[in-house]
Amino acid sequence: MLLELDNISLAYGRIQALHGINLTVGEGEIVALIGANGAGKSTTMRAISGLRPVSQGTIKFDGQDITKMRADLRVVRGVSQSPEGRGIFPGMTVRENLEMGAYTRRVRAEIDEDMERVFGLFPRLKEREKQSGGTLSGGEQQMLAVGRALMSRPKLLLLDEPSMGLAPMLIQQIFDIVVEINQQGTTILLVEQNAQQALSRAHRAYVLETGRIVKEGTGAELLHDPAVKDAYLGVA
Repeated sequence: MLLELDNISLAYGRIQALHGINLTVGEGEIVALIGANGAGKSTTMRAISGLRPVSQGTIKFDGQDITKMRADLRVVRGVSQSPEGRGIFPGMTVRENLEMGAYTRRVRAEIDEDMERVFGLFPRLKEREKQSGGTLSGGEQQMLAVGRALMSRPKLLLLDEPSMGLAPMLIQQIFDIVVEINQQGTTILLVEQNAQQALSRAHRAYVLETGRIVKEGTGAELLHDPAVKDAYLGVA
């Protein structure tokens, strides 16, 4: 397994956000984590990327225990996150934002190669490469956030709510690109409230409720699970 979470618990002060989470992501997979607002999805991502310390359990990545590893060193190891809310640098140009994603890397030719890969995935960013990030539309900012995460050449890409606030046509486009990134060889852990889109593209998925995993299965299994349909897909 590329990523293994074993009995992970995490608290914000006295509030217990995660309760003994067990989750795995195999190399080459798209794994989705779905759940309602406040279920602990983004907290799980922060635990994996090292932005929040866990109070219990272990996180293994590519066979190594990274539970106590600093966040920046996890990026060097191959874990990269496109955060909820995008978190782009509004005063920097598109190109400068992408360069920031490659801050851990030194080989210029490889950075340039990945820049072209990002522009291939997101032609709109190529058109806007000299514009400041703050002038982009919401969809373009989301593309930039994903592109920036790819610039570290990750083994595992963490996508936190990539469709948030986007128009339906753009949502479809973003998810199609997620599949393309995966087909190019990047493993993906996807946190998403749009369960229909996430489950229809994920190899496997987990359902998180109040900090606990309550269901797991293939994307197709959960897409057709009556309880999941009722709770997350808006159909009985």
